[in-house]
Amino acid sequence: MLPVNFRSFAKKLSIHRKSFRQFLNRSEKTPPRSIDKLTPQIEKEVWQEVDCLSCANCCKKMTPTFTKQDLKRISAHFDQTPDEFRKKWLQKDKNKDLINKNQPCQFLNAKDNKCSIYSIRPADCAGFPHLSKKKWTEYAHVHKQNIDYCPATYKMVEKMIVKFGDLK
Repeated sequence: MLPVNFRSFAKKLSIHRKSFRQFLNRSEKTPPRSIDKLTPQIEKEVWQEVDCLSCANCCKKMTPTFTKQDLKRISAHFDQTPDEFRKKWLQKDKNKDLINKNQPCQFLNAKDNKCSIYSIRPADCAGFPHLSKKKWTEYAHVHKQNIDYCPATYKMVEKMIVKFGDLK
């Protein structure tokens, strides 16, 4: 597994973003028959090729949505009330979801790209990048956003296009 090369990733993304999004739009509307069955297999291949700890773009450029359960669990870890934790670290976005105030994430260790609260991290972080979380049609819209930040999502869509063609 090679570390993520951000220059190469950005270049490939600029070349393929439009066609990848077109594939995601088409496959969301009319999913290929076996896509839900193949997604977990392709995900395994992706994780053999992508090293998250060499990247951490999700923690640097994105923010999780914090659930009430996340707030309780994480604030207790810091001996704070959920309200104290929320006031210190979180804000509401346009959808009124609780997200980080700062980027990169306050819990990211910049030296090794590891999460300082990994065992109690938000559920959104634990599931990211949601490659085979549910049915393809329920998450294709998430992949459209994530290809801009996540080399694993990019690699998965790239492999899907190889398997299924461009779905024209």
